[in-house]
Amino acid sequence: MKNNSILKKQKHQSSIDFKGMAFFFKIRDIFKPPTKKIRNSNIKRGDYVLDYGCGPGSYSFAAAEVVGKEGRIYAADIHPIAIETVKKKALKKNIQNITTIQTDCNTKLPDNFIDLVICFDVMHAIADKDKLIKEFHRVLKPDGYLTFDDHHYNDEEIMNIISNGNLFKLEVKKDKIYNFRINGINLSE
Repeated sequence: MKNNSILKKQKHQSSIDFKGMAFFFKIRDIFKPPTKKIRNSNIKRGDYVLDYGCGPGSYSFAAAEVVGKEGRIYAADIHPIAIETVKKKALKKNIQNITTIQTDCNTKLPDNFIDLVICFDVMHAIADKDKLIKEFHRVLKPDGYLTFDDHHYNDEEIMNIISNGNLFKLEVKKDKIYNFRINGINLSE
């Protein structure tokens, strides 16, 4: 019998909860600037980056500065308010290298398209973690990275979640940021 948490449909939080979280993130970003986590990832100029569970876009905007005009950020979230928030901020700041994707897992991005996936503080809210890990593997280029952090899990739990299925292997951990390199396994075989 399958685990009920895997069978439940992924739902987004209420609009009030999302707005409260976004307000908290504004305060958090003052004391813990998103640029620090971005610096501990393998992101570089020209990269195509998927920020999965982007929320109000703290990491999307920090990453957009690093990748520059040559790169692109795909800010993905299940919540429509997150998508609208990121769109409005990008327009207001005249940032043109951010594209939003409203999704609950399937990003609809092409295979082998993304250089780096950012997954910060969102995995704990995902019902089907294996499905999401497979989606990350699908969209990443053969030399791609999954940059991960979720304070809801300890080191062992993180390794079990991400390494399950042998799709990713830990390359380096910087502070609390895990940089996993994609394994070259073909899922279609």
